[in-house]
Amino acid sequence: MTAPDRLTGAQLGFLLLLAFDAVLLGVLELFFLPLRIGVVPLPVTVLVGAVTTPLLVSTTAKLVRPSLSWVPLVVWVLVVFGFGMLGPGGDLVLIQDWRALLLLGASALPGAMVLGGGLGRAAGRKPGRG
Repeated sequence: MTAPDRLTGAQLGFLLLLAFDAVLLGVLELFFLPLRIGVVPLPVTVLVGAVTTPLLVSTTAKLVRPSLSWVPLVVWVLVVFGFGMLGPGGDLVLIQDWRALLLLGASALPGAMVLGGGLGRAAGRKPGRG
Protein backbone atom coordinates (compact mmCIF):
# COMPACT_ATOMS: atom_id res chain seq x y z
CA MET A 1 0.00 0.00 0.00
CA THR A 2 1.21 3.44 -0.76
CA ALA A 3 0.61 6.34 1.57
CA PRO A 4 -2.45 7.73 -0.30
CA ASP A 5 -4.09 4.26 -0.27
CA ARG A 6 -4.02 3.95 3.53
CA LEU A 7 -7.09 4.66 5.56
CA THR A 8 -7.04 7.52 8.00
CA GLY A 9 -8.14 6.94 11.57
CA ALA A 10 -11.49 8.57 10.91
CA GLN A 11 -12.09 6.46 7.80
CA LEU A 12 -11.24 3.27 9.67
CA GLY A 13 -13.54 4.31 12.50
CA PHE A 14 -16.41 4.97 10.09
CA LEU A 15 -15.80 1.65 8.34
CA LEU A 16 -15.89 -0.25 11.64
CA LEU A 17 -18.99 1.64 12.75
CA LEU A 18 -20.82 0.90 9.49
CA ALA A 19 -19.81 -2.77 9.66
CA PHE A 20 -21.10 -2.92 13.23
CA ASP A 21 -24.35 -1.32 12.05
CA ALA A 22 -24.63 -4.05 9.40
CA VAL A 23 -24.22 -6.69 12.12
CA LEU A 24 -26.91 -5.11 14.31
CA LEU A 25 -29.32 -4.65 11.41
CA GLY A 26 -28.81 -8.22 10.20
CA VAL A 27 -29.52 -9.67 13.65
CA LEU A 28 -32.56 -7.46 14.28
CA GLU A 29 -33.99 -8.21 10.83
CA LEU A 30 -33.62 -11.93 11.49
CA PHE A 31 -35.26 -11.78 14.91
CA PHE A 32 -38.25 -9.73 13.79
CA LEU A 33 -38.79 -11.48 10.44
CA PRO A 34 -41.36 -13.95 11.84
CA LEU A 35 -43.49 -11.07 13.22
CA ARG A 36 -47.23 -11.65 12.89
CA ILE A 37 -50.38 -9.72 13.65
CA GLY A 38 -52.85 -12.43 14.52
CA VAL A 39 -52.46 -15.01 11.77
CA VAL A 40 -51.19 -12.56 9.15
CA PRO A 41 -47.41 -12.50 8.61
CA LEU A 42 -46.02 -8.97 8.72
CA PRO A 43 -42.40 -9.03 7.49
CA VAL A 44 -41.73 -5.36 8.25
CA THR A 45 -38.00 -6.04 8.52
CA VAL A 46 -37.94 -6.64 4.78
CA LEU A 47 -38.71 -2.95 4.33
CA VAL A 48 -36.07 -2.04 6.91
CA GLY A 49 -33.48 -4.13 5.06
CA ALA A 50 -34.49 -2.74 1.68
CA VAL A 51 -33.79 0.79 2.92
CA THR A 52 -30.84 0.32 5.27
CA THR A 53 -28.60 -2.07 3.33
CA PRO A 54 -28.22 0.19 0.26
CA LEU A 55 -27.89 3.14 2.63
CA LEU A 56 -24.98 1.47 4.42
CA VAL A 57 -23.25 0.78 1.11
CA SER A 58 -23.66 4.32 -0.20
CA THR A 59 -22.64 5.85 3.13
CA THR A 60 -19.48 3.75 3.15
CA ALA A 61 -18.68 4.93 -0.36
CA LYS A 62 -19.11 8.57 0.69
CA LEU A 63 -17.44 8.52 4.12
CA VAL A 64 -14.68 5.95 3.61
CA ARG A 65 -14.07 5.25 -0.08
CA PRO A 66 -15.97 3.60 -2.93
CA SER A 67 -13.51 0.70 -3.18
CA LEU A 68 -14.49 -0.42 0.35
CA SER A 69 -18.24 -0.01 0.01
CA TRP A 70 -18.62 -3.79 -0.29
CA VAL A 71 -17.71 -4.28 3.40
CA PRO A 72 -21.15 -3.59 4.99
CA LEU A 73 -22.93 -5.66 2.34
CA VAL A 74 -20.66 -8.66 2.86
CA VAL A 75 -20.92 -8.30 6.65
CA TRP A 76 -24.71 -8.17 6.42
CA VAL A 77 -24.87 -11.28 4.21
CA LEU A 78 -22.46 -13.19 6.47
CA VAL A 79 -24.47 -12.25 9.56
CA VAL A 80 -27.80 -13.21 8.00
CA PHE A 81 -26.54 -16.55 6.75
CA GLY A 82 -24.16 -17.32 9.60
CA PHE A 83 -26.38 -16.25 12.47
CA GLY A 84 -29.50 -17.41 10.65
CA MET A 85 -28.20 -20.95 10.14
CA LEU A 86 -26.09 -21.28 13.29
CA GLY A 87 -27.98 -19.11 15.74
CA PRO A 88 -27.69 -19.06 19.50
CA GLY A 89 -27.55 -22.58 20.85
CA GLY A 90 -27.47 -24.00 17.32
CA ASP A 91 -31.05 -22.91 16.61
CA LEU A 92 -32.17 -22.05 13.10
CA VAL A 93 -33.12 -18.36 13.25
CA LEU A 94 -33.60 -17.84 9.50
CA ILE A 95 -37.15 -19.04 8.93
CA GLN A 96 -37.69 -21.38 6.02
CA ASP A 97 -40.43 -19.77 3.98
CA TRP A 98 -41.05 -16.94 1.54
CA ARG A 99 -40.22 -14.22 4.07
CA ALA A 100 -36.57 -15.28 4.25
CA LEU A 101 -36.25 -15.15 0.46
CA LEU A 102 -37.97 -11.78 0.44
CA LEU A 103 -35.56 -10.45 3.08
CA LEU A 104 -32.52 -11.65 1.14
CA GLY A 105 -33.78 -10.37 -2.19
CA ALA A 106 -35.09 -7.04 -0.96
CA SER A 107 -31.95 -6.26 1.03
CA ALA A 108 -28.98 -7.79 -0.76
CA LEU A 109 -30.08 -7.01 -4.32
CA PRO A 110 -30.54 -3.24 -3.87
CA GLY A 111 -27.31 -3.15 -1.84
CA ALA A 112 -25.48 -4.90 -4.67
CA MET A 113 -26.97 -2.51 -7.21
CA VAL A 114 -25.82 0.52 -5.20
CA LEU A 115 -22.40 -1.11 -4.83
CA GLY A 116 -22.06 -1.70 -8.57
CA GLY A 117 -23.20 1.80 -9.43
CA GLY A 118 -20.78 3.36 -6.96
CA LEU A 119 -17.84 1.26 -8.15
CA GLY A 120 -18.68 2.06 -11.77
CA ARG A 121 -18.79 5.80 -11.10
CA ALA A 122 -15.51 5.59 -9.16
CA ALA A 123 -13.84 3.73 -12.03
CA GLY A 124 -15.11 6.32 -14.49
CA ARG A 125 -13.52 9.15 -12.48
CA LYS A 126 -10.04 7.62 -12.46
CA PRO A 127 -7.49 9.67 -14.36
CA GLY A 128 -6.61 8.37 -17.78
CA ARG A 129 -10.10 7.03 -18.49
CA GLY A 130 -11.82 8.25 -21.37
